[in-house]
Amino acid sequence: MEKMKMHSMNISNSRIHIMEKLFPGCITEIADAHGNISKAIDFDLFRQEFNSALVEGQQERYQISWPGKQQALLTANAPIVQTLRPQRSESVDFDSTKNIYIEGDNLDALKLLQETYLGKIGLIYIDPPYNTGKDFVYRDDFSEKSRKYLIKSSQRDDEGQRYVSNPESNGRFHSDWLSMMYSRIKLSRSLLDDHGVLFVSINDKEIHNLRKVIDEIYGASNFVACLIWDKNHSAQAGIFKAYHEYILVYAKDIEYVETPSSENADLFEAGAMKRESSRHPMTEFTFPSGVRFNAPHGTELKNSWGEIEKVELVDGSMVCEYGKTKDSVTLRAAFTQKNQMQQYFYGDKSSLMDSRGQKIVEFYFTSSGKIKIVKSRGVETPRTTLKDYGTQGSISTELASLFGIDQSPIDNPKPVAMIKDFIRWFTEPTDIVLDFFSGSATTAQSVLELNADSNSSRRFIMVQLPEVCDTGSPAERAGYSTIAELGKERIRKAGIKIIKSSLENGDEKSLDVGFRVLKVDSSNFSEIYYSPDQYSQDRLPGLVENIRAGRDQEDLLFQVMLDWGVDLTLPIIKQFLQGKDVFFVDGNTLVACFDGHGGVDEDFVKELAKHQPLRVVFRDAGFKNSAVKINVEQIFKLLSPATEVKCI
Repeated sequence: MEKMKMHSMNISNSRIHIMEKLFPGCITEIADAHGNISKAIDFDLFRQEFNSALVEGQQERYQISWPGKQQALLTANAPIVQTLRPQRSESVDFDSTKNIYIEGDNLDALKLLQETYLGKIGLIYIDPPYNTGKDFVYRDDFSEKSRKYLIKSSQRDDEGQRYVSNPESNGRFHSDWLSMMYSRIKLSRSLLDDHGVLFVSINDKEIHNLRKVIDEIYGASNFVACLIWDKNHSAQAGIFKAYHEYILVYAKDIEYVETPSSENADLFEAGAMKRESSRHPMTEFTFPSGVRFNAPHGTELKNSWGEIEKVELVDGSMVCEYGKTKDSVTLRAAFTQKNQMQQYFYGDKSSLMDSRGQKIVEFYFTSSGKIKIVKSRGVETPRTTLKDYGTQGSISTELASLFGIDQSPIDNPKPVAMIKDFIRWFTEPTDIVLDFFSGSATTAQSVLELNADSNSSRRFIMVQLPEVCDTGSPAERAGYSTIAELGKERIRKAGIKIIKSSLENGDEKSLDVGFRVLKVDSSNFSEIYYSPDQYSQDRLPGLVENIRAGRDQEDLLFQVMLDWGVDLTLPIIKQFLQGKDVFFVDGNTLVACFDGHGGVDEDFVKELAKHQPLRVVFRDAGFKNSAVKINVEQIFKLLSPATEVKCI
């Protein structure tokens, strides 16, 4: 029976698997220091595949580099022996919600999410530390080898204090920050689906470096825009006062990203002709009689008119009769919508759409004889300058009001309305939104409000380190010891406000304003589970129990769900069968029995097989004897052949 690995995805191995499909001749086998054989890439052969454009050694090339970059890459790829532990007491609607709040280091969290949410996130918004010399930077020891990092990651202290400030006096001021961002941005890309979009808030201190990093990871061709948020609030920045911040926007694959749909179908006008040019040459078109002509009755235009956008009369008469053209008329101009005009006047205008899928309602003449097009708005083209989200002061006041205090609990909060627009523009109604620098959880509130506004069911995953609030800060004075506590409370308060507003408006639709709290922690399994070969036989009697002290069955269940890639928000029901607790995740998606007292016999296994589970897991110590363990797979093959059976 296969044993579950119980550590995060080995990203390097998964990429070797992909490479094997593309270049099977470049895959070889190597032995590590302990004699273990594994697959690897033969880079000499791989280089030969691209010998027409080989770049290696010290050859000059376009790139960004800094001390620690290579270790940042190794850190991103190294698996960790960590898990996510459920916290029912801190959650809201734990059994029914589809939202997740993860407390812990976001690097660990991103690795743990890889198996379950690979290619499933619709949008990522992050507001990382700006590297001002005062804020916190998530510290990774980039001098360590990946193997040492793997060992250390399961022996972290209970507080998880791995972050430090990054003063400008630090000789690695930019390098440390870039290393921190590189590993996390790299892990984020694989979580996005093909239509996914990344938004990153940043100021002018690191935007030039950050853009180069994201260019390298996401591809420069997938750059969408650099938005400028006008905060209507000044902050002294040397000679100038800074009134703005930036938001970098990147697509997972820009070929899949479309112009945002418009929420309303209001009519708007645009010109259907241009100044004559090589792109827009002068051509002829015959308009029938009866076309709307916004000129006084009896107006007649002769010969030619218009200075920049010139129109020439070729045949017929251009006469206005009670607001319409009296006769058919042939005009010569630099028309931009000639194919659409042909279909509108001489074909099926009921199905006429522009290239963006917007319905064309009408073509008409202005009083000066120019042709205009009227469309029903189907898309929204956002501006790169964001100006309509209030002042920084009003945003802070709104957040303080939500908490019922006089001052915003955090500095410079982002506007909920702005994040709502990002999500509305680039996600579908059931998409998942991720923010792994969650802070005060603005993104979570944005998702909840947008769902209430549009009757959608978007989900959020928030990740926040339990960063200690500054002594004497508004957050600390309000009773919050960490930013994570503040963020969770904001979601609770926002949810209550949304439900209250919905009921006051007579809307009784069901809204998911809950969230499951999961905390990054060391594995539920002791070291012997991962490295039994390192323990001598005389020590084994005292190490029979491979579960860490203080861990319960629900802890084990969530680690199994992570390992198997099962959605962490699926409904969980616990039943008592034949004297044992059995967890049913989403019906028969996963069935788990963690009995460790030798009570699992063949009758019990047959009982579980009747449920036809897709996956089933047992504890190794739970089987009555070796014969039962051997027969388990055979029983499922006979009674439920589609079931995947594993043990821990």
